[in-house]
Amino acid sequence: MSAEIKVKRLSSRKRSRDRRISNLTPARKRTSASGRQCPDNTGQIELSRAMDQSMDAKFSEYCSDTEDLFGDYDSIVSDSSFLAKINRVGQNMRPHDIDHTTSSRCPVVLLAGNPDFTSLKSSTDNCPKQSCDDSMTESFLEGFTDDAFLDMPSSQLAFLQAPQTEDRNCCADEDKTSMPMRHPEKSVSTEDRNERHIAPKARKSVSGHLKRAMMANAATPSSVSRTAVQKEAVVTEEISVAMQAMESVSMATTDRGPFFGLPTKVKELICNLKGIKDLYEWQKTCLNLDSVQQRRNLIYSLPTSGGKTLVAEILILKELLCRKRDALFILPYVSLVQEKVRGLASFGLELDFMVEEYAGSKGRFPPVKGRGKRSLYIATIEKAHGLVNSLIEANRLDNVGLVVVDELHMLGDGSRGAIIEMTLAKVLYISKSTQIIGMSATLGNVQDLQKFLKADNYTNDFRPVELKEYVKLKDSIYEVDPKEEECFRFSRLLNFKYSSAMQKIDQDHIVALVTEVIPSHSCLVFCPTKKNCENVAGMICKYLKEDFIQHKQAEKAVLLEELRSSGNGSLCPVLKKTVPYGLAYHHSGLTSEERKLVEEAYSAGVLCLLTCTSTLAAGINLPARRVILRSPYVAADFLKRSQYKQMVGRAGRAGIDTHGESILILQDKDKVLVKKLVSAPVEICISNLMHSDGKGVLSLILSVIGLNITNSLEQIRDFMSGTLLSVQEKQVCLERSLWEVTQECVELLKEKGLVTVSTEPQDGTLQVTKLGRATYKGSVDLTYCDLLYRDLSKGLESLMLNSFLHLIYLVTPYDMVSQCKPDWMVYFRQFTMLSAVEQKMCAAVGVSESFVARKAAGQNVKKNVDQVVVSRLYLALVLLSLLKETDLWSVADRFQLSRGFIQTLLSSSSVFCSCVLHFTEELEEFWPFKALLTELTRRLTYCVQAELIPLMEVAGVMERRAKLLYNAGYKTLAHLANADPNVLTKTVENLFKKQANQIVASAKMLLNEKADALQEEMDDLLMMPLDLLSL
Repeated sequence: MSAEIKVKRLSSRKRSRDRRISNLTPARKRTSASGRQCPDNTGQIELSRAMDQSMDAKFSEYCSDTEDLFGDYDSIVSDSSFLAKINRVGQNMRPHDIDHTTSSRCPVVLLAGNPDFTSLKSSTDNCPKQSCDDSMTESFLEGFTDDAFLDMPSSQLAFLQAPQTEDRNCCADEDKTSMPMRHPEKSVSTEDRNERHIAPKARKSVSGHLKRAMMANAATPSSVSRTAVQKEAVVTEEISVAMQAMESVSMATTDRGPFFGLPTKVKELICNLKGIKDLYEWQKTCLNLDSVQQRRNLIYSLPTSGGKTLVAEILILKELLCRKRDALFILPYVSLVQEKVRGLASFGLELDFMVEEYAGSKGRFPPVKGRGKRSLYIATIEKAHGLVNSLIEANRLDNVGLVVVDELHMLGDGSRGAIIEMTLAKVLYISKSTQIIGMSATLGNVQDLQKFLKADNYTNDFRPVELKEYVKLKDSIYEVDPKEEECFRFSRLLNFKYSSAMQKIDQDHIVALVTEVIPSHSCLVFCPTKKNCENVAGMICKYLKEDFIQHKQAEKAVLLEELRSSGNGSLCPVLKKTVPYGLAYHHSGLTSEERKLVEEAYSAGVLCLLTCTSTLAAGINLPARRVILRSPYVAADFLKRSQYKQMVGRAGRAGIDTHGESILILQDKDKVLVKKLVSAPVEICISNLMHSDGKGVLSLILSVIGLNITNSLEQIRDFMSGTLLSVQEKQVCLERSLWEVTQECVELLKEKGLVTVSTEPQDGTLQVTKLGRATYKGSVDLTYCDLLYRDLSKGLESLMLNSFLHLIYLVTPYDMVSQCKPDWMVYFRQFTMLSAVEQKMCAAVGVSESFVARKAAGQNVKKNVDQVVVSRLYLALVLLSLLKETDLWSVADRFQLSRGFIQTLLSSSSVFCSCVLHFTEELEEFWPFKALLTELTRRLTYCVQAELIPLMEVAGVMERRAKLLYNAGYKTLAHLANADPNVLTKTVENLFKKQANQIVASAKMLLNEKADALQEEMDDLLMMPLDLLSL
């Protein structure tokens, strides 16, 4: 066939739906249009007409009213000229066709009812032999050339392939279906079809076949439809854009759930692990502040026990989980760090982040990379400073998104306050994206702190339990009321009968005050000295009734046994007397394990009264129904307003007491001072960078030069302008300006050989020397850096390695020397017990046996001997005995020192040993010390038998519990990490479920941390060098 078929383009735009209705128009539109009919297609057979009618009902399912299936082309069905050409060609072909009988045709059964296209017809119903219609159609299509269809839409071209592909597919695979099936439940069997006689029908016309194929093509979405392809491409692009938008929104937003942007799981964990079901209103308000939402720095202050820490923890979790950045939580004391590590380890395991402890000698600089996990660093003030320095040096400070500082008022607390200021100043200067949150119960000059931190302020006087403040003068109780002229308003008289003998012993009526609340409620008695704590506890027991012994007698017996076990069979005689009555004392004279046992017993209600020093007020939260201040003094110093508020703030236990009471015992001579104390504003917080002749400024300048934060005087000046000292320059720098102080400090660092000026011409940049780098990286006090270098150099010349004594002497803290005066008889006795090599080492450092013998005999020594060296060696002997025996009680008895002092000495020595280790790592000449001090640091940190050290690494596991765990079969960290808490409580004596859960969680967290460290080391080994040469 040479006939040329062209498709007529009627319009270059989409046709209006008001045009002539075709068979492609949905049935509901055809019936509604009056006076319009489908075009009359000559020669169309009944099969085609029936097919058309049955398919029209479903067109609306596939074709929308506004969709043009053929793009800019009109339907062929509506083009009469094209169909007429098709009919003429078909008529010309008829004389050449061969007649066929009925048996050769495919019988078609027209089923009644609405057509159903939801199911597919079975293959057996649609596999007839090729009919004459099909042969004709194929022969007809063969006559068309490719050029004839260049302008045809893809949907029309698909028709040309349909007759061949459909029939071939139908016969080729019986498991495949070629057309939809109507009402499968009404399908007719082969036998039924044979029984029916269907008369032979005339051969279908080409136009009818074409029309039917096009309608089927329209009803079944075609992958070759240009419009469909275009729409699919548009939809795909829109989905891609939407996904990118969602990802960008996901990264930008911090909202991950209904609980202040956190998942509901966090709320459930807080409820299950902390027992907190709902937040206070002030907490909700604070968490919804614009400062929090917009990530501005914030200072918030509330009274003690108001729930400040929970807000900080929620903000930390938001940083870790939502913003996917690390967080740093700075706490003032080691005990608080350990408590917080234990408490948050379970959160870390449940929410998939790391909790790392930086306290004492623990902590890695720089920290291990989390390998996809975020990290929460919980650190003491000193360790936080070292951590920030290491992150700056590694260019990783931006990974820390949040820094939280507890007890922010400690900025004004001597050298520790200077370290806090240095840490925050570096964060502010280096990382603009890191948010800083400061919280405190007592803040005076908050405006200065706001200016320093560029922070907003939120203050609230909320207390979960009402606090009533009283003072006691003689036998009368007065309520504190600053509105009154005298500040005090009479409340009541004490109702307690005192004998004359009792009146002489208890002149302050402490027994009367405590017996009003104990044993049914708890009580804290703050005393001015450690010795007074022990005396007051013993005095109260002397006048308590025997009924107090019966109260929780079994639990107190268990506590006594645990205390005895912690002392390897030794028990403090004061505690032995007071614990049966439910009383104990609490101060630094206790060992760390004794303090922990006393705190746990008080929290559990086994102990109802503690006599304590002021340090307890700033430490672990141990609230009480009544707080008694034995005196308005701390040692010989009168109380500060901030100290007073911290102490009385312990009164009132949320969820237990309806109110709290504080009673300050005063004498007539202190009445005027106490009036000022209870009514005066909180003391202002002053920068301590100038503390100890500007030692803080010297350390700060040295570290910022060493960390390459600054390298010129102008840059140092710019950095110093961002400190609290700069804000308070007029108050602090009275004689010299801050710029003059800065210049003097730089010159002093040059004189000490810690800083030098570049030798490059016209350069003049400041650089740290090797000694300067070792000093700031080791966090060594500038006062002792020269002395430490000389001692290490001298020690290296004749280092004795057959005993720990020489190494111990080198890491004995210089600042502990002034706190101990040697007992010369003890000194001589211990000296004579040393080996000949050890005595030779003592003589080498400047302490000979003859010198010690003369001092022990009370003789004068004419030879000048450095007293610092003598005292330092004495402390080294204490530490050596402790490492050999690991029995603190026996060592304390031998050297006639308190066990609390020895505990402090041991802790300080382990920290200083870690500092010396980092110091020597920066100096090549001290390379032998690296391996030696690493092991010594570990031994001093735990001071137990070697097999117990892995268990002691877990937060909250002390020596006594480590022994119990080891004897129960938990001998390694892996044992603990995989332990069942329920089994632990049954196999380990006196271990509660909550403690078991915390131990297991801490062990798992520590194990993960160690595994990450090893993985990081492996990654570093396998990493291809960046400077690898290639051809």
